Amino acid sequence: MPTTTAPSLAEIADRVLPAGSFGNMSDKTIIREGRAGRVWDTEGREYVDYLLGSGPMLVGHAHPEVNAAVIEQVGRGSTFFANNEPGIRLAAEIVDAVPCAEQVRFASTGTEADAYAMRLARAFRGRPKILKFEGGYHGMSDYGLMSLWPSRPGNSEHAMADSAGIPESVQAEMLVAPFNDLAAAEQIIHAHRDELGGVIVEPMQRLIPPSPGFLQGLRAITAEYGIPLIFDEVVTGFRLSYGGGQTYYGVTPDICTLGKVIGGGYPLSAIAGRADIMAHFDQAKVGAAGFMPQIGTLSGNPIASAAGLATLAILKREGAYERIFATGRALMSGLERSLKASGLTALIVGEPVMFDAMFTNRDKVTDYRGTLDVDKVRSRRFNAGLREHGVFKSESKFYVSHAHDAVDVEQSIAAFEAAAAMILD
Repeated sequence: MPTTTAPSLAEIADRVLPAGSFGNMSDKTIIREGRAGRVWDTEGREYVDYLLGSGPMLVGHAHPEVNAAVIEQVGRGSTFFANNEPGIRLAAEIVDAVPCAEQVRFASTGTEADAYAMRLARAFRGRPKILKFEGGYHGMSDYGLMSLWPSRPGNSEHAMADSAGIPESVQAEMLVAPFNDLAAAEQIIHAHRDELGGVIVEPMQRLIPPSPGFLQGLRAITAEYGIPLIFDEVVTGFRLSYGGGQTYYGVTPDICTLGKVIGGGYPLSAIAGRADIMAHFDQAKVGAAGFMPQIGTLSGNPIASAAGLATLAILKREGAYERIFATGRALMSGLERSLKASGLTALIVGEPVMFDAMFTNRDKVTDYRGTLDVDKVRSRRFNAGLREHGVFKSESKFYVSHAHDAVDVEQSIAAFEAAAAMILD
């Protein structure tokens, strides 16, 4: 009888998953395990990991303290759909750490948190529209997918849908401004001040830091008109500093969203903000007309909360952020040196905790439109070369962890040099 060969994991994935993937990484590497700052794939290849699960693993994979907290909680139960001790203690830690946070409400994903934050601002303000910034990522909701990656950026404030299946009516409820252009944002906010429910912005948009005075100017004009300012800190929260981007850049919004780091690798996100705004989650305080219901089966999950508390305890220790930033600076300078030595023209954009090389002839990139000039083919070739030489990252950024060490940095710089040489072959 003929023998049959069992299908590989990649073959199974191609059969049962659209495009053979979960929709996240375009690369189809299948990860088997991770420890500290490294991951291993199912073929046994080892990588220095700068994907970090798209950012949550800021203290590294399988950290013993995080694992111990999770295992302890698993023995007590996985989920309750009710208040639980780890969730309450995590909310209290967030309130103590994050300047705008007077109260916290949990969800499971960054998409949920951002969608609820925009709805919360509209409920508080009693106005329908939200202003976002072109290229800003606020999750996968219909509202979040307005002008996220438009191939033909507009010259007006009108939003464009970046996904099939979004009703045209959603476009009318979103306004769009260029990031780091305070004059344009102020003009739109002034013109639509009676329609705006809120303004949402990443304090560091993807990899682009705010220009001096940009966030301060947004804070000033939104405060002048009483419009809630939302910082999407799903990525920057507890990453740029223990108080997040609002502490790092010295600007306090009215509402923020958190995710990734606060769950320690488990599904958890949060909406945090001023108590008078958060009151719209409490029907007893705002009445039926102002009440904003928010229900989630796994919101405030005790396992995720326990992992988050353990993660924050590690980050709160003296020298934790100095270590992460020092590692990031060493990687950034090594990346810049490697590309220059190979004769490649590129900008290193970002902060030491998250950055990337942009292959462009521009002197600087300050907004989404500047990223459209980046040579995407060269970027893909460089990233493929990095994977070939034992460095794993997304197509768009390096995430740096507390677990990365000098050996990881040394191996990574050698991979930078080898991948740069491959581009030129």
